[in-house]
Amino acid sequence: MDNYDSSTPGGIAALVAIISAFIIPIIIIWIVMIIAHWKIFEKAGKPGWAAIIPIYNIIVLLEIIGKPIWWIFLLIIPCVNIVIAIWMTNLLSKSFGQSEGFTVGLLLLGIIFYPILAFGNYQYLGPSAAEAGGIRPFDPSQNYKDPFGNNNPPPPTQPPQS
Repeated sequence: MDNYDSSTPGGIAALVAIISAFIIPIIIIWIVMIIAHWKIFEKAGKPGWAAIIPIYNIIVLLEIIGKPIWWIFLLIIPCVNIVIAIWMTNLLSKSFGQSEGFTVGLLLLGIIFYPILAFGNYQYLGPSAAEAGGIRPFDPSQNYKDPFGNNNPPPPTQPPQS
């Protein structure tokens, strides 16, 4: 017992096991959330890959909920960013026709509710669903506004001819 050394292989293995016990679940949750956001972006008519690009994913989210891009600066201000993040989550919930109860679920149990929103049969109804009236799914080929100033709408898709 007098020759105890904390750098023995057993001590190192225990440290690696403890770190892995925390890192592996965090990585799994991170991957699930990326997949869920990717699918939510695609449902809203935006590119799914935008979910993995830092800062750009917030810009796309602001487009989905119908808020101006300058709101990204509100997320930099301490304390204000918490209120804005909660508000943005509520607007995302409303954009898919859900109530404040679903917003609470997104905030408190996001690992469950974001995949429900992504893979459930919820349809994107438009920015905050107020402008869309909440009655018809959003069609990205109509009233398209490019955030970078190029306001040429994408060409309409032609229905298949039989």
